[in-house]
Amino acid sequence: MEFKLFPGGTISGEVRVPGDKSISHRSVMLSSIAEGDSRIRGFLEGEDALATLAALRALGVEIAGPAKGELRVSGVGLAGLRAPSTELDMGNSGTSMRLLSGLLAGQPFASRLTGDASLCRRPMARVMQPLARMGASITAADGDRPPLQIDACRGLQGIHYPMPIASAQVKSCLLLAGLYAEGCTSVTEPAPTRDHTERMLRGFGYEVTRDNDVIQLRGGGRLVGTDIDIPADISSAAFFIVAATIAPGSELLLTHVGVNPTRIGIISILTLMGADITLMNERDVGGEPVADILVRHAPLRGIAIPEDQVPLAIDEFPVLFIAAACAEGRTTLSGAEELRVKESDRIASMAEGLTTLGVRNEPRPDGIVIEGGALGGGVIHTHHDHRIAMAFAVAALRAEREIYVMDCDTVATSFPGFDAMARGLGLQISTQAGQA
Repeated sequence: MEFKLFPGGTISGEVRVPGDKSISHRSVMLSSIAEGDSRIRGFLEGEDALATLAALRALGVEIAGPAKGELRVSGVGLAGLRAPSTELDMGNSGTSMRLLSGLLAGQPFASRLTGDASLCRRPMARVMQPLARMGASITAADGDRPPLQIDACRGLQGIHYPMPIASAQVKSCLLLAGLYAEGCTSVTEPAPTRDHTERMLRGFGYEVTRDNDVIQLRGGGRLVGTDIDIPADISSAAFFIVAATIAPGSELLLTHVGVNPTRIGIISILTLMGADITLMNERDVGGEPVADILVRHAPLRGIAIPEDQVPLAIDEFPVLFIAAACAEGRTTLSGAEELRVKESDRIASMAEGLTTLGVRNEPRPDGIVIEGGALGGGVIHTHHDHRIAMAFAVAALRAEREIYVMDCDTVATSFPGFDAMARGLGLQISTQAGQA
């Protein structure tokens, strides 16, 4: 599938974007190993989250749905998972691969995790190494690339692991493994990362403590089934937050959006750039902070993005690069080498696309420098990365010519129906079959 975008347009209306992908993954995993039934509302029916759901079904968990974002999961308890009859296909989902590695590392049966061509190029050493220290036996193709073969475990031992880089996926992987380990498992974060796993574990009745930057739990407890209401995904909302900010005359209300403090780097960074963003009706839903977000068009200025905000906006940088391209002056990002190992090398992919649109930029090993200015048009190659595709769709609002975005099928991994929602809000977007 390809996106064809006509230049210009205004964004307006009120919308609720799909459920949070990170929370959707975790809700299925934890409800599966809880005791008793859990009901989940707002589940993201995108390909990534559905890959996690399919894996838990293959591990013997009975799951009804999804139907309009609702699931009922019959939890089997910590010891109730069963050996899968086939390998578990994670599709394009790095979150599924890394978190399930932790969940499966302590099981008394073997399993094998694989994925699509893109996922099988992504490094897994960052979870394999600490899991091996806990006593897991995991081997991979080409050293640390999927498929991952996880051997039956005779017992894990809790460890303390100082993470070399801030990563919510690594932290969550080790906490999930720690549920099956003897003693305490603790992780030190070099910078704050999204804390959905810790919040949700507490929601299932499992004690998790935090002392400054150290998160800890003790193995051998139990999770109790509960109800989960998943808020709208701020990573999906980010595309429309930027769209309304850069398109003159725009005003948009995004409802029921998760505004977890570990996820709002997009709002903080845009506000520093001069964006007009207001949080309204702030409330707590199932342990997660939620708000409605009102966005009005505002002129942006280039900034040096604070490094302490980088982990809090790591998934939103593709569309933030578009905001930077529309800002007056220079925007500088550093400390974001994590972007090199996402679904694509997002620094290289965005730099290539920005160059196509005539935007001056200088990619660096851990970031990029972007000079704001006029956006032209052209053909964008997404490198099969859903966030690259949606970011350049947003760019059309300020483009001078048509933009064609290739290979957009992966958008369904995180935001099914993106094109229809974008069109309804004012983006001049159409879809067409890609060239063979």
